[in-house]
Amino acid sequence: MTQKQPVVTYRELTAADHAAVIELGNRVHGENYLTDENLADYMQRGQKDGVNLNWLAFVDDELAGIRLTFAPGQWEIDDYCTPEAWPVAKENMCYFKCSAVAEISRGLGIGRGLLERSTAAAQKLGCKAGLAHIWMQSPNNSAYSYFTRCGGEMIQEHPGRWYELSIHGGYHCPVCDGICHCTAGEMVLRFDR
Repeated sequence: MTQKQPVVTYRELTAADHAAVIELGNRVHGENYLTDENLADYMQRGQKDGVNLNWLAFVDDELAGIRLTFAPGQWEIDDYCTPEAWPVAKENMCYFKCSAVAEISRGLGIGRGLLERSTAAAQKLGCKAGLAHIWMQSPNNSAYSYFTRCGGEMIQEHPGRWYELSIHGGYHCPVCDGICHCTAGEMVLRFDR
């Protein structure tokens, strides 16, 4: 008996998707990583000049992956950024805020498919690269492996990237079992490669 191949489809994030996106994001990244308030903010930051950089993937009509990306000019440089080491100016960069793929749907190319769609949207806004803070303690270091396979280059590692969020924002890290001490890999993906 042959097994039916899953059907993967993609579309832009809409406000109607919030509850499902929050549930999947928190299942992958930990409790309170996404909330109604921050997702509304992220959705707004991911839209500019009629272009939506936020994408969703579905397997057989069930949400299987999310990619939240901030448009150029709609994200801040913080203490975990090293702009002097970036290959392009901030004005020409989007910010890859969050990616999550349901465990049951991994291995179907969903992460790459979401990234490609988000990158294509960012290029419409003049972006030449995207910045991400990759979760270095993700299970099996899958986040770093995935982003590296997609062409991401390490700029610098930043210990304690999500510590403040876990202390003051209610974020519960699934790896640290509460207060987060995980390291973020500041990585850049150039679009001209």
